[in-house]
Amino acid sequence: LLLNASRKTVSALAFSPDGKLVVTGENGHCPAVRVWDVEERAQISELHGHKHGVTCVTFSPCAEYLVSVGHRHDRVVNVWDWKKGTLVASNKVSCRVTAVAFSEEGFFVTAGQRHVKFWFLDSARELKVKETVPLLGRSGLLGGLHDNVFCGVACGGGGTLGSTFCVTRSGLLCLFNRRRVLEKWIGLKVSLATCVCVGEELVFCGCDNGTVRIFQAQDLRYLGDLPKPHPLGVDVTRAPQPR
Repeated sequence: LLLNASRKTVSALAFSPDGKLVVTGENGHCPAVRVWDVEERAQISELHGHKHGVTCVTFSPCAEYLVSVGHRHDRVVNVWDWKKGTLVASNKVSCRVTAVAFSEEGFFVTAGQRHVKFWFLDSARELKVKETVPLLGRSGLLGGLHDNVFCGVACGGGGTLGSTFCVTRSGLLCLFNRRRVLEKWIGLKVSLATCVCVGEELVFCGCDNGTVRIFQAQDLRYLGDLPKPHPLGVDVTRAPQPR
């Protein structure tokens, strides 16, 4: 249990890669991005750079930086050096963003309404100046899927390093290559998709009705579904009642 003393609604949450830290974003006037120590259950950093609310947050692979994205009335993408409490880089987005993911290769990706964008931090310039620098962003080449709402994004690692995976709300799994080109997409055969998670070999897609579909990361080959969770209120330690 983490006690948020500001009493503002927590609108976004993400763990650091090692699981020792949690970053949260808030809704409301002058919302904060807060970093928490999981073991100590204490806040260790508080960052202010959004006006109306935070839609999504994430850590960089080494947890040195974190990214926060404002909601539809804010639409600011901020990169923070959270240990120093400084804003490293920032830029605006014109579309509503619903998800963000950081790649091991140093860039991060935002996804949203008709939007998949790859962001690059100019490290050389960052070292030369001690003020916030503009983020460099390049749009993904969406081809015929430019009218979709991309609601989940994940960056590959290991054998899939350089690949980016997205899901659309309408139920499509998309693969972008290193050149930001939509290389392949497949239908999940569901009415709604919500999120995506990727490992070195597998991709997991969260869909409606508790469905989680598993695919091979290299070629998006369908492998199967995870067992659905028990309904709320069911005690799994007890034997089922005879019908």
